[in-house]
Amino acid sequence: MTQLLVRQIRSSVGGKQNQRDTLRTLGLRKIGDSSVREDRPEVRGMINTVAHLVTVEEVS
Repeated sequence: MTQLLVRQIRSSVGGKQNQRDTLRTLGLRKIGDSSVREDRPEVRGMINTVAHLVTVEEVS
């Protein structure tokens, strides 16, 4: 499966609680943090929830 590199680029301060929880679930705590996740529908849904706070790249 392909891997996705998810990097937080904006703060979660002032955001909704479910968005902050989603960032934590993705393994992101502060600006500049990144994590590698499998490209799965569940992960894509989480990324869509916080799309304005993160960037996503495919990793081979």
